[in-house]
Amino acid sequence: MAMLSFSFYLFQPFEQIEEAFRKAASCGARELFTSLHLLKGKELGEQEKLEWIGRLARHYGVGVVADATPAVLSYLPTGVGVARALNEWGMVGLRLDDGFSWDETVQLSKQMKVVLNASTITESEIQELTSRQIDWAGVEAWHNFYPRPETGLSGDTLMKQNRMLRQCGIASIGTFVPGNAQKRGPLYKGLPTLEDHREADPVYAYIESIKTYKVEKVFVGDLSVSDDVLRRMEWVRQEIIPIRYRPIVSARWLSLIETVHTNRRDAARDVIRSVESRCTLAWPQEALHSIDPAPRPIGSVTIDNERYGRYAGELQITLTDLPADDKVNVIGRVIKEDVPLLQHIHGGRPFCLIRC
Repeated sequence: MAMLSFSFYLFQPFEQIEEAFRKAASCGARELFTSLHLLKGKELGEQEKLEWIGRLARHYGVGVVADATPAVLSYLPTGVGVARALNEWGMVGLRLDDGFSWDETVQLSKQMKVVLNASTITESEIQELTSRQIDWAGVEAWHNFYPRPETGLSGDTLMKQNRMLRQCGIASIGTFVPGNAQKRGPLYKGLPTLEDHREADPVYAYIESIKTYKVEKVFVGDLSVSDDVLRRMEWVRQEIIPIRYRPIVSARWLSLIETVHTNRRDAARDVIRSVESRCTLAWPQEALHSIDPAPRPIGSVTIDNERYGRYAGELQITLTDLPADDKVNVIGRVIKEDVPLLQHIHGGRPFCLIRC
């Protein structure tokens, strides 16, 4: 499973920065992202805060990769190597923004982790770095995030760039998704790589980033996500896709369906079919009684009733709009935000239903 991590910024209060470290550690992440050029490098003047961040990094076992320009590095103490100076503050790598020369990039790669700009780098530039003997062992490529609406990348562009990076031997690609709790200013419009993710649920954006675009690292660019997102991310870390639904029937046995299911390996075109619903769930008789038939728009949660004979008790989620059927009881609807997740529940893939 690709790494999920978070971001912090030096303008945040101490307690918010520590919370980012705590969340990263709880998710098993080894890195956090920060930017050192929001104030054109003046953040490096906050010695006390930087030293405290270094202690946090050592305590939680989570390093920091910082976005930086050459101007930012000019604020570093003189007479001390870049890597040594940054390491004191818990910074294990630099994501190089515009302005670094070829030789500066190569030199830095021999001292610490270097992260290239995956959104803008070209194949010829990678070849130039290779010819200058960059140390590729510690080099990764992470995409930009885009604070202004309408400026994020398209899916096609992301796919094309990632394909080129793979062909050039880049082993680790990172991307950004928005938060859903506290957004970062000054626009407060999310910090995604993909424009399609700007208003998306962070769990969906994370899953699409790793399943469709095959990245190794996903960072929440904004200041925070909700506790609900963190809980659902824990399911994802276990390779289980969490699906939130709202019941439309009132019954005590509904709790039976709020468990882990597996889509059949011979996945159907029109519906997700729970293997467990007919094998291991002990339905009370009342759950299989037929109710008034209802249309089954995409995202309908259904149970085949007793009229379906040997199929009785099969739980399904519709992948397309289907008509009412008196042999099928509609018991709930997947919430709108989670309908896009259904496309990722392939044959043999576990999922869980969460009532909301």
